[in-house]
Amino acid sequence: MTTDLEPEPASARQILGDRLELSREFAAHLAEQGEEIGLIGPLEAERLWSRHLLNCALVAPLLTSGARIADVGSGAGLPGLVLAIARPDAELVLIEPMERRTTWLLAETARLGLHNVTVLRARAEEAVDAGPFEQVTARAVSALTKLVPLTVPLLSPGGELLFLKGARIHDEILAARAVLRRHGIREHEVLELGGDVLPEATRLFRATVVGAS
Repeated sequence: MTTDLEPEPASARQILGDRLELSREFAAHLAEQGEEIGLIGPLEAERLWSRHLLNCALVAPLLTSGARIADVGSGAGLPGLVLAIARPDAELVLIEPMERRTTWLLAETARLGLHNVTVLRARAEEAVDAGPFEQVTARAVSALTKLVPLTVPLLSPGGELLFLKGARIHDEILAARAVLRRHGIREHEVLELGGDVLPEATRLFRATVVGAS
């Protein structure tokens, strides 16, 4: 099924630099096949660049060079494949429990020639032995009260959580205060990225795990 892909925004070059051409390949293929195999909704191709790809790519500068990074609930590869494209100097392990999605991720990894990606069919709690990881990313997986207990065990000491979140992130933080404290998160911040180049800023929950209480 071919779906009209959103015209590439002018900001794509600014955000992705010399990784833009590979990102174009990924965008085109996701728009072509994503709805058919249940990776994206019927309206998402029309906003694929601004709402999804570039939204994810804005996180790329925060990745640590040479780090092993787990992307939990990778789905269509958002943000995992986008970050792997943008940061060939980091190793991404895409953790996804659904077979059809892991099949997609494996096929795209091979098609795009990404040598810094491993796809793991598992739930987060089943992937601890694949770690430890220096950073963990996630997008549209679950609220912090559930996501933090699932992801902290994947991290090495002093590891970092990078979660793409929606407009209610501050409410999530309030609801998760006890969970954050119990899992060793003493300091955290919400970054707003790309508000000057995209229609809506990317909200990123960023926290370092210092040790459980």
